[in-house]
Amino acid sequence: MTTELYYYTGSGNSLWTARALAKRLDDAQMTPISRMTAGMTSPRADCMGIVFPVHIWGVPRRVIAFLNVLAEDPSRYYFGVAVNAGQVAATLLQLKKRMHEKGLSLSLGFSVVMPSNYIPWGGPGPMDKQIQRFAAAEEKIKAIAETVSKRGSGPVERGPLWQNLLFTWLNRLSFPQVPAMDKGFWIDEKCNACGICSTVCPSGNIELKEGKPIWLHHCEQCLACIQWCPQEAIQLGKKTPRYERYHHPEVKLADMLSAGAPPQEK
Repeated sequence: MTTELYYYTGSGNSLWTARALAKRLDDAQMTPISRMTAGMTSPRADCMGIVFPVHIWGVPRRVIAFLNVLAEDPSRYYFGVAVNAGQVAATLLQLKKRMHEKGLSLSLGFSVVMPSNYIPWGGPGPMDKQIQRFAAAEEKIKAIAETVSKRGSGPVERGPLWQNLLFTWLNRLSFPQVPAMDKGFWIDEKCNACGICSTVCPSGNIELKEGKPIWLHHCEQCLACIQWCPQEAIQLGKKTPRYERYHHPEVKLADMLSAGAPPQEK
C-alpha cells in the first residue's frame, strides 16, 4: 500500500511532521501543497494524508484551495494531521466537513502539538518546553503511523467544547481579514535584499521592489518570512524586534526554499 503526504508549512513544523510520518509508512511520498496547481492533485497512492498547521484556529486558506481542486476519489483512504501549539480547537472538524462536501470521507484526524511560531504572541517558549513537545510529537507520530498503516477509522481529534465554540467563532470572524493582515509587516535597516522572504513564502505573497520586499495582500499569516529571514530584518508590529525567531531545528532553509510557492507569472 502506498501513501501520498501533502503538506503545507511555514516554520517547518508540518514539514518535519510529514517527514517523520513518511519514515514510518510504507512507500510514502511527500508533496508540498504550495507547489500544487489545478490538474496536479490526483494522488497516485491508495492512501492520502494532509499535514498542515492550524492558522487562527482553523484550516489555512491555501489548504482549503487545495481541497477545492482535489480529485474526487471516494475509494481512497484519507487522513489529516493538524499541527498546532496546543489549541487544535475544531480545525479537524472543519477539514472533515469540507472534504464531506466533496464526497470524500476523512477516516481519521490527528492533532500534533509543536512549539508555536507566532512570535507576536510570544513564540515557541523556553527550550526545555520545546524539547518536551518534540519528544511528545515523536511518540504521537509513531502512534499515528501505526493506526494509518492498519487503515483505522474513528472520530477526529478536537479541543474542549468551550474552545471549539469560542475559537471557531474567532476563526470565522477573522478569516476574511487574514489576506490583508500583512499590512503590519515592515523591514528594518538590516535588510540586505537577499530575496529569501519572497522565495520561502508558501503563498507567493512577497515580491521584491528595488530590492526590498513588498507584501501583496494574500497573506496566510504563516510567518515564514519573519522566521527564515537570515538578517532578522522583517518585523510584524512593535514586539517582534525583541523576540527570538523560530523554525524547526531539523528543517533547513534549503528545505523551505524547495517547498515554497512557485514563481508567479508576470
